[in-house]
Amino acid sequence: MAATLSKMERLSGRTAIGVLMDKGRWSQSPHLRCCCLYDNGLEISRLMVSVPKKHFKRAVRRNLLKRRMREVFRQNKELPGPGGCDILFVYNSPDILPYSDICEEMTRLMRRIGEQRASAQ
Repeated sequence: MAATLSKMERLSGRTAIGVLMDKGRWSQSPHLRCCCLYDNGLEISRLMVSVPKKHFKRAVRRNLLKRRMREVFRQNKELPGPGGCDILFVYNSPDILPYSDICEEMTRLMRRIGEQRASAQ
């Protein structure tokens, strides 16, 4: 698997996002919330990240956090397991965390997704 984050690996479209929000399973860590839908009918996992304007009024800070979260997913996209799943990460802290902390929390959540997915099958 290439170490890039292509357009196909980004979750977009009102229908796909609506299905994820309706049928997905939520989990959380101290600074992140995650919604996952295990079978999206594709071979690849798709990602969506969100940083609320409520916590970060400046777009520069929101974009920094979104960039960090996409980079962690790009480097660890094999953790959710084989096959496709849709994942939404919501940054839920009023503080800007360093990259290492975001990486640790996201990898922990993605491992949990992979374990739950393996146990569900």
